Amino acid sequence: MTVIDANRMNEIEARYPEYFHRSFRQRFGGLMILIATLLYSLYAVWFFDLPKLFAEAHWERVGIYLSQWVSYDVQPEFRIQDNGSIEVRYPRFSPLGDNPHPDWLVDNPDGSITVSISGVSRTVTVSKSQTIVTAHGISVPVKVTSGALEVVGPVPGWMTVYDDNVLADLGFAGNVSISVARVKIRKRFIGWANFIFDTQSFFFDKPAGEVVSLIVSGPRIKPDQSNLSLAFDDIWNNSEWQHGDVWTKLFQTIVMAFLGTLLGSLAAFPLAFLAARNITPNRLLNQILKRFFDFLRSVDMLIWALFLTRAFGPGPLAGSGAIFLTETGTLGKLYSEGLENIDNKPREGIQSTGAQTVLVHRYGIMPQIVPVIVSQTLYQWESNVRGATIIGAVGAGGIGLKLWEAMRTNANWENVAYMVILILIVVFIFDAASNALRHRLMGTKAH
Repeated sequence: MTVIDANRMNEIEARYPEYFHRSFRQRFGGLMILIATLLYSLYAVWFFDLPKLFAEAHWERVGIYLSQWVSYDVQPEFRIQDNGSIEVRYPRFSPLGDNPHPDWLVDNPDGSITVSISGVSRTVTVSKSQTIVTAHGISVPVKVTSGALEVVGPVPGWMTVYDDNVLADLGFAGNVSISVARVKIRKRFIGWANFIFDTQSFFFDKPAGEVVSLIVSGPRIKPDQSNLSLAFDDIWNNSEWQHGDVWTKLFQTIVMAFLGTLLGSLAAFPLAFLAARNITPNRLLNQILKRFFDFLRSVDMLIWALFLTRAFGPGPLAGSGAIFLTETGTLGKLYSEGLENIDNKPREGIQSTGAQTVLVHRYGIMPQIVPVIVSQTLYQWESNVRGATIIGAVGAGGIGLKLWEAMRTNANWENVAYMVILILIVVFIFDAASNALRHRLMGTKAH
């Protein structure tokens, strides 16, 4: 056991003062950061009034919108005629087509009509004198008496009675709106209606086997066009899902991202050499170019897109220009910082041989900076595919504008889901492709 006397202890303290005489910041820095974070969190809760925000939020809309992403509804309307007959109407652009005869709508011998909302557990029977709604194990008749509605028996919690209307909420399966002369039903189905063929197509509502048989060996539907070509035209020009327009706009988005990133990297590359202090020893020029990069980066891509849309009109040119300006600033800063952090020894060694400046840059600088350039450029390209979607919403072209149009109607959420899934697939593909290309160019193994 070693015994340390007072003199030896003083000598160790003098040699390593950072361990024995810690500053206030070193001793209490972590605690101060924790307290500051807690105080800031409390301030944010107060400033944004988060309790009130969460209490007044319409959380029920989340479920509604999500259900509309993966489903569609059919809305038959039953009108009671003066002679007691019941007329069935569908909206103009019904997913069932112009003359639907669904199997879930049954004409009864007594003249009434029964609609199966969800199997036999949730049904609606409409007659001239009353409407019977069956759900949650009970049947509730709603009678029409002297031009007014009357609910027979106790009103269940899933039914709401107004002065001239009775609304029955049947959950995800749909709902029923009952008035004196009209009963409107909303029946929901899982899936995307008419995703392949719309109601105007000859192939609409035909079984898959029959469609394949017609395409492969069936007689020509149009004498001047093969069935395969006709089927492709019907899919591409689907009036409800607009596959052709969506895919064209998606391709525009990809081209916008590629072109803007390519032009930005080409512009940023030579400017970065002039902005790097160790490459171009001109302080004024260095600072001017660095502030220029800061200016281009500080104006968001969305703002550039708004300016260019006003200048050139809506379209992919404005989107490509916005990406070009933003990437010139971003990549210029990244390239110049990479140049300033290179090892100067290889460069000085080549300079000592009397080589020209171009050769010094080629063999003394480029081998060190290429990995940074490749990595950052590919990452920005991948990121700009997402960014091009956003700026498209302000008129810069691409699928972003298409997505915004679908969201603005607040009724085409299944189309929104379709485009969001396409965007996600493209981002995943570009992420994998950029990673593979980056590892290939840099000579490393992908993990």
